[in-house]
Amino acid sequence: MNTPLLEIDRLTVGFAEPRRVLVDEVSLSVDAGSATALVGESGSGKTLSMLAVMGLLPPGISVLGGAARLGGVDLLSLPPRARRRMNGSRVALIPQDAMAALNPTLDIQSQFELVLRAHQRIGGSAARARTIELLDQVGIPSAASRLRSYPHEFSGGQRQRVMIALALSCGPELLIADEPTTALDVTIQQQILDLVARLREEIDMTVLWITHDLGVVAGLADRVAVLRHGRMVESGTAEQIFYRPAQPYTRQLLAATPTLFDPDPELDPGPGPAPGDPVEAGTEA
Repeated sequence: MNTPLLEIDRLTVGFAEPRRVLVDEVSLSVDAGSATALVGESGSGKTLSMLAVMGLLPPGISVLGGAARLGGVDLLSLPPRARRRMNGSRVALIPQDAMAALNPTLDIQSQFELVLRAHQRIGGSAARARTIELLDQVGIPSAASRLRSYPHEFSGGQRQRVMIALALSCGPELLIADEPTTALDVTIQQQILDLVARLREEIDMTVLWITHDLGVVAGLADRVAVLRHGRMVESGTAEQIFYRPAQPYTRQLLAATPTLFDPDPELDPGPGPAPGDPVEAGTEA
């Protein structure tokens, strides 16, 4: 029997006065070592639910009810200092926009040192060695020579890799990946998805994907939960959701996912030349 690492029970989030519910009694169980996807269109409450779990809700928005436990620890009752220790050490977040998440005024080594000193109390040469190890792990070329580089000196894909390395720096049990490929082109998107999937296998980490695109998590998630307007629509194994969705909204999300096997008929260029046919002048062979 699988052991839940994260248990969310009837989580309700919103404005207290006047009362306005944004996330309405959402329940979710994430097994240790699994990859779970929380899916829904923009504004469905995906990110807000996870910010509530991490104690990072924007001002004015608060938890109105429910519970959230990580490894049996009641997250919602932790005092702020204990919650901050939990974030980074046991649960980490890869945000949508790495450029906004990284401090533009600090070089990369300084940013890693701040995190490592806060959670593992190491600094100096040990922090430098750990930073190089992490940057190598996520595929940053010539990592040792990039420690004094600033975020703007990295490409978009490299910044996201740096953000992943920073999230992994203290060995969290749960990694929350919030639309980690939103600002990247398609080729880089796949590289980032493959990287997180590989790291999950290598270090036996639990991953919670947050995305509006079911196609992003196809083949990556063991279980899928679907949110709409702050409420859970349905959840189940990836096979159930992708091949036997129970709810019309889930079927709509699937229908909106582009696939190589379902081309748009309006984009069909018609039959191409048969093998051996001459190629017309001005066209590429």
